Amino acid sequence: MNPSIDPSTFRQAMRRLAGGVGVVTVGSGADRTGFTATSVTSLSAEPPTVLVCINRNASSWSALSDYRSFGINLLNADQQPLADRFSGRTGEKGSARFFGARWKTLVTGAPLLEGALAAIDCTVEEVIERHSHAIVIGRIEAVELGRWSDPLLYWSGIYRTTRDLETVPFSAVG
Repeated sequence: MNPSIDPSTFRQAMRRLAGGVGVVTVGSGADRTGFTATSVTSLSAEPPTVLVCINRNASSWSALSDYRSFGINLLNADQQPLADRFSGRTGEKGSARFFGARWKTLVTGAPLLEGALAAIDCTVEEVIERHSHAIVIGRIEAVELGRWSDPLLYWSGIYRTTRDLETVPFSAVG
């Protein structure tokens, strides 16, 4: 990073970019883990691939490196407690983060959330390590669509829904 760019200012700038919230899951049984991510992006439709960014100091990084498959679970507005749990805000770690929700597998064995807006089952195609993070390119093996509902968003440092965006005064974000 350019030494003249203050990291705090950069983080504030990125908080102005609204993002959908997903839970990235990996592992099986007592070895399951995962993390909340807003850094999930489609890469290509042919072949279907996605990008996920993860801090290499995160506890899920070693599991992702070992298992070489993962799930992306796009959350709806009612699933904020799950986002909190997988972000570590509530103190649970590893497989304890999975309690209170229903999970299944499709192709790779990665845990996928029942009731998510979409559950995407991926294998790791490539990992690019840069600075503190890794960019994981995932080849999509299966997709299951949930019912259409309001997505959970992350914007300006907090969770929101599309309904919230209609009432946010400009002075709160400007």
